[in-house]
Amino acid sequence: MTHANYAPPAEIKTYEGIAFGIGLIGLLGWVISLALGGQLADNLFRTYLIAYVFWVGISLGCLGLLMVAHLGGASWGLVIRRLLEAGSHTLWMMLVLFIPILGGLGKLYEWVHPEQVTEAEVRHLIEHKRPYLNPTFFSIRVVIYFAVWIGLAFFLRKWSKQQDDSADMGAVQRSQNLSGPGFLFFALTVSFAAFDWVMSLDAAWFSTIFGMLTLAGQGVLTISFLILVCTALQKHQPMSQVLQPKHFHDLGKLLLALVMVWSYFSFSQLLIVWSGNLPEEIPWYIERFTPKTIWWFVGLGLILFHFVLPFLLLLSRDLKRDARRLKVVAMLLIVMRFIDLLWVIVPEFESRHSAGAHGSRWLFYASAALAAIGLGGIWLGWFFMQLRRRALVPYNDPQLHEALAAGGHH
Repeated sequence: MTHANYAPPAEIKTYEGIAFGIGLIGLLGWVISLALGGQLADNLFRTYLIAYVFWVGISLGCLGLLMVAHLGGASWGLVIRRLLEAGSHTLWMMLVLFIPILGGLGKLYEWVHPEQVTEAEVRHLIEHKRPYLNPTFFSIRVVIYFAVWIGLAFFLRKWSKQQDDSADMGAVQRSQNLSGPGFLFFALTVSFAAFDWVMSLDAAWFSTIFGMLTLAGQGVLTISFLILVCTALQKHQPMSQVLQPKHFHDLGKLLLALVMVWSYFSFSQLLIVWSGNLPEEIPWYIERFTPKTIWWFVGLGLILFHFVLPFLLLLSRDLKRDARRLKVVAMLLIVMRFIDLLWVIVPEFESRHSAGAHGSRWLFYASAALAAIGLGGIWLGWFFMQLRRRALVPYNDPQLHEALAAGGHH
């Protein structure tokens, strides 16, 4: 096999252009909505953080799945390896896009200005956590996280290219050797990043399972995203000959497993916090579970559409093997991942009585969605740009024939 057999189709460049175009339109709409909503400086950083956490989740999910795929050696990992490498390569861009968050720490996190916190108990807790929660150490940790992630992505991509160029079989072993300990460091850094970037929005609240919950959520989001990309690529050569029902079935099984894991961690966190009944933990849930409020309805929607419905649908073997039907479930879960992010993040801003007046609340949600579309367009444009630079399949991998045979090729 040669590179020519698996060269990216011309349509990927079209996808790239469309993505960048949608991104620019989304960013323009985001700016307009912020101007209409008032509290421009506050809402600018807050909606940006929501959009950023959503998209960096796919970048990290791709890196994590790439290491899992190298360790497992399964056919599903081989046929989507190039997608995972392109997705993890976006971490370079996400490092640069983190700079605005560093510039807006004071607008996002109450621990930056503890003297402005009105509740004495919360102020005391923030002072107690000061050695860890301070802008300087926060910035240092960001550099450490990205150094680990980009380093892992760099070597895995580099060795994959060596295998393409020279059929270097040692590249496979090196990738496996790195992926074992690499995934451990990856899980730790993602957990701490989740604590820093999201959990510390409420400096008084904590959950030891929050990092695992974040990892599971990123897994659900990333597999859903990969299913959508695979269904798009399946329409064109060479992936129309590579991606078969068996591969979609594998992705569907992975998605089902991750939906169950996310649901288990979500329920475990609720059960532990609720049964503990500690005054510094309970308010986080009370804020979201006050009956008949918008967040109560959102929480109910998450139970139904992030767990119950996808779980029941993904039990069907026929659905998992049908790319078009599986794509619908993936789209639902991508939307629910964004809504879950709103459910986790936005009440923290609203509790400070500074997310805008009640009348502009919906405008704030619209701004967050537009920020996600804008940032997402740029992210996808970069993703497709990376994807078309390499063969869509690692054609010198010794397991390729087996992977294609598993999909129905003989």
